[in-house]
Amino acid sequence: MSRLKGDEAESAAAAFLRAKGLRILERNFRRPFGEIDLIARDGDTMVFVEVKSRAGSSFGGPEAAVDGRKRRRLVKTALAWAQSKGWDGPMRFDVVGIEAGEVRHLPDAFGAQP
Repeated sequence: MSRLKGDEAESAAAAFLRAKGLRILERNFRRPFGEIDLIARDGDTMVFVEVKSRAGSSFGGPEAAVDGRKRRRLVKTALAWAQSKGWDGPMRFDVVGIEAGEVRHLPDAFGAQP
């Protein structure tokens, strides 16, 4: 299977997370400094999800693309979302990697600290 394009990968990730019991609240939350692909709720925890897809692992797999710079941008954007919604509950950052049609979910892939 070739690399899924952005919308297709996000739809596949959303379906996968829904099947795991998460409730998808928003897609593609944007601010000038970043974007969050999916925002979901898992019980009392708000989950900010980065979705990455690749055709193969020659560059370390899709999860490898979520480097320190990307993480900092995700955290900043998540904090902007939380402030805009008045959310002060628990938050976590997940990565969903889609590679050659296989979906991998990495819950709590990184923390909010840089």
